[in-house]
Amino acid sequence: MTGRRRPTSPRPYKFLTSTAAVGALLATGCGVLPGATGGSREPLTVLTWAPSGVAGPDAVDMAGMTAMARTYARWANDNGGLDGHKLRVVTCDEEDTSIGAANCARRAVEEKAVAVVGSYSRHGSAFMPPLEAAGIPYIGGYGASDEEFSSYNSYPVNGGQPALLAGNARQLARSCERVSVVRPDTLSGDGQAWLLRTGLTEAGRPAPTDIRAPESATSYDASAGPALDAAGTADGCVTAVLGKRTETFFDSFRRLEPSYGSGSVRISSVLGSVDQPLIDSTGGRNSPFEGAYITGWYPDAGDARWDGMRNVIREHAFGDNRIDPDDTGVQTTWIAFTVLKEIVKAIDSPQINAWKLASALNGGTPADTGGLTPVLRWSFEDVLGSSSYPRIVNTRVTFQVVRDGRLVADRKGFMDVAKTLSDASAKS
Repeated sequence: MTGRRRPTSPRPYKFLTSTAAVGALLATGCGVLPGATGGSREPLTVLTWAPSGVAGPDAVDMAGMTAMARTYARWANDNGGLDGHKLRVVTCDEEDTSIGAANCARRAVEEKAVAVVGSYSRHGSAFMPPLEAAGIPYIGGYGASDEEFSSYNSYPVNGGQPALLAGNARQLARSCERVSVVRPDTLSGDGQAWLLRTGLTEAGRPAPTDIRAPESATSYDASAGPALDAAGTADGCVTAVLGKRTETFFDSFRRLEPSYGSGSVRISSVLGSVDQPLIDSTGGRNSPFEGAYITGWYPDAGDARWDGMRNVIREHAFGDNRIDPDDTGVQTTWIAFTVLKEIVKAIDSPQINAWKLASALNGGTPADTGGLTPVLRWSFEDVLGSSSYPRIVNTRVTFQVVRDGRLVADRKGFMDVAKTLSDASAKS
């Protein structure tokens, strides 16, 4: 399933046309799969990478994404493969380093992968050039690197942090008279503040109070105090986007809040900085995030549209506790593989290679994700095309709120933030 290398031609991306080559495939058991529609179909090799078990206070552990990829392959192959193609998933520990990311990209080239699917890396400048040189499409990455929204080789399924920030501004504008934004004191943080400012002012609200904070602090008292001052004692909101340090900030915030007489200040963040696993680990309904506004990419985890994914996990993950169906990385991996399945089905060919996949994606072949996103297309007409985020095609977000320890819908349906993203890009 995942441990057996498929027979390959010494010429990657060429069709196996000789009788001997077809015979070799059949001899290895890689011939007709149940559900195949047109005789022998060549197996598909894809790569999924993510940091797995890296130690350190700021380390990112996204092992659930690679585990979900393997689970998806088991389910797909038990049901005839992808349009009759056996799916071989190779996984790689990206180690949350640029060297690790580059090594995983080279592994994709060595394995003759037709795509990299549903992966996580903050090091786009390290992994994207090898993929571009080999013509291997990057489908449905988590959205943690800028290159995913600029490289012609990338096919993102969400709008990344830019869409979340634009949506967070719109979510806050509905009920917050004043907003304090606490963000990293970095160039990236400057962009976060600008997106929130653009979204709030578009909605007729004052610009937020911009509070810069160190990325790796062990206490955020120095940032929490000014945030509380600026929010005031009524109808004020504080939003923090500090990645893994967001929890640390809100610890400081809740400790200081009583002395400011600001018990009614609403808190907020975005998925990726706050998610259901974090809420669970910090007390559930007694979590400091109870009542918080959270902006996400997809429907809340309790939505029936996730039932298909949950069934696959239940039946094919074999109790793998790395896979949490409430985790955004796991959800993104499911969506990315759904896209791959839809595109492979549309191509309907005995052989699928990277060039065919990229051609179908660039040609606007639609991918229906069952309502978890809009129908996705990546033709020239479909991409946002702004100078800052040229590859974004999904500009919709969801509004959620923490209620009784669970992230639930705060507003039905999706909110489209394309205008805010375009305006922020044009004015930056």
